[in-house]
Amino acid sequence: MGQLLHPRYTEAISTSPHFSGLHCASFFGIVELVAVLIKAGGCNVNQQDCSGSTPLAWAARNGHGGVAKLLLERGHIDPNRPDVDDRTPLGCAALGGHEGVVKLLLHGENVDPNRPDVNDRTPLGCAALGGHEGVVKLLLQGENVDPNRPDVNDRTPLGCAALGGHEGVVKLLLQGENVDPNRPDANGRAPLGCASLKGHEGVVKLLLGRENVDPNRPDLHNLTPLGSAAVMGHEGVVKLLLERKDVDPNRPDVHDRSPLGCAAIMGHEGVVKHLLKQENVDPNRPDENDRTPLGCAASGGHERVVKLLLERENVDPNRPDKYNLTPLVCASPHGHERVVKLLQERENADPNRPDRDNGTPPCGAATG
Repeated sequence: MGQLLHPRYTEAISTSPHFSGLHCASFFGIVELVAVLIKAGGCNVNQQDCSGSTPLAWAARNGHGGVAKLLLERGHIDPNRPDVDDRTPLGCAALGGHEGVVKLLLHGENVDPNRPDVNDRTPLGCAALGGHEGVVKLLLQGENVDPNRPDVNDRTPLGCAALGGHEGVVKLLLQGENVDPNRPDANGRAPLGCASLKGHEGVVKLLLGRENVDPNRPDLHNLTPLGSAAVMGHEGVVKLLLERKDVDPNRPDVHDRSPLGCAAIMGHEGVVKHLLKQENVDPNRPDENDRTPLGCAASGGHERVVKLLLERENVDPNRPDKYNLTPLVCASPHGHERVVKLLQERENADPNRPDRDNGTPPCGAATG
């Protein structure tokens, strides 16, 4: 059976009266039987079964080049007839990474290389999503292939490849002069942001190698690639981004939280360490609740992050948030004893500073 066989296609084979002998032979790639059926005549080479698949679509989906060649040599065949997913034979072959079939189809007459499927994804987008370098290379050789056409998520083939971490495909796409490396998807996330969010270091490195890539472009949550990598804890990506002098290490997200704050609240020790090495990183920058990275880490009980922050002389251990809660007060009611101890050991930490209810940390701990 084909590797991309969907349950509904199994149903099509077993129940559809439109699933002919030619469909069956094409599905299994039986070249000799296909040749006999075509020669005998009476076969509708464009007939669709209940999944909308023609014999050519089945051959393309399952990578049967010999069958596809026989069918394409037959006159009056429609090479663009879509299936129930609105995917053409070329799209089916591209999605499966079947280079031989893709090559045959591209050399055929009247084949539309940009026709999108139900997800608005072109054959190039399908191949990019699956990381099929050979197919991508073949498609990019076509003069009228649009390398920037977005899918239903407004994601270009480059964005799809970046999200999936397909370095080879990204490299091929970036070689095109008319490829837009900054085009955002429906989340406002450019390919660099997609790769950073998923932690694909190789792809990030390739994208940063392009002079026209914006390393600070934020998404709809105002997260820059650095912010995305920081909140997910991708140390390698953070390090790569910080090597760029034009990267802003303090740019806040929609919650006015800096990359350091994002890493601190999630307890990503390695990311925090990288960020604190930057001279221009503000370790006291508050978020929308006026909570500093130290306050975020203390509230979450992230002991190692708290320790790293306290090693910085310019970190204010007493800075309150908008609720007048200091890092020490934030840690106390949650039972983060080791964090409390670290904060109390800091010489300039005020253990008696009251919270918004005028309770000291011990009082807060007792009522928490």
